[in-house]
Amino acid sequence: MNRIPVVAGNWKMNKTVAEARELVSTIISKLREIPNVEKVLCPPFIAIPALYELLENSGIGLGAQNLYWEEKGAFTGEISPGMVKEFCKYVIIGHSERRTYFGETDESVNRKVSAAIKIGLTPIVCVGETLDQYESGLTSEVVRRQIKVGLAGIDPVDPASARRIIVAYEPVWAIGTGKASSGENANHVHGQVIRPALSDLFGDDIAQSIRIQYGGSVTASNASEFFAQPEIDGALVGGASLKPDEFVAITKAAAKSSR
Repeated sequence: MNRIPVVAGNWKMNKTVAEARELVSTIISKLREIPNVEKVLCPPFIAIPALYELLENSGIGLGAQNLYWEEKGAFTGEISPGMVKEFCKYVIIGHSERRTYFGETDESVNRKVSAAIKIGLTPIVCVGETLDQYESGLTSEVVRRQIKVGLAGIDPVDPASARRIIVAYEPVWAIGTGKASSGENANHVHGQVIRPALSDLFGDDIAQSIRIQYGGSVTASNASEFFAQPEIDGALVGGASLKPDEFVAITKAAAKSSR
């Protein structure tokens, strides 16, 4: 199965609008030159309209870091799917920081994924185990449950909807810690846990077409180790996406391993 790798930068709560424009201006020409990789930038909400103007017709995708599942209403501080869709093609859903700090659950992730799919967005759905779960041998159980519940109800009869999903495996113990998983271990989770769970939901054909990124302390120095693995289809990059040379180098590494 030929899956085009996707490298997405999750800027988290970093960069003012002016700083965001400066960062994109630094990397846009370099990213445009890299073939065979889907490139995505996910800045804070406030910077999205400004970057939309900069990235238009660049071939570089724009994504949000979250959304709410309702179309509109009295939900102070939230952003609807339609508001995201006005500027973005992608949206990160269920990041472990959302789960840890803001009480998101597999069920709320499912509602957000369903809303994103319904309006035509490409959801980047994050899954991953905590350090305690990892050390207790619960990785498979936890990740399978996150997939089963988080993607429940997506219509397998509509292959385009399911194929649009991107899964990001981000072991919580590796996010922002500098303790990245090994390429071999991440590949095992992708190929022996996540893809079979996707197959249970959507069937083998669709499951083989869905891209699974790795995320968690991805850097220019270790990216090639991950991208060399057959089940790893790119990366969801955190801190390194704020460093122009690092993010460009990671994207180039993905291009070299493009299958």
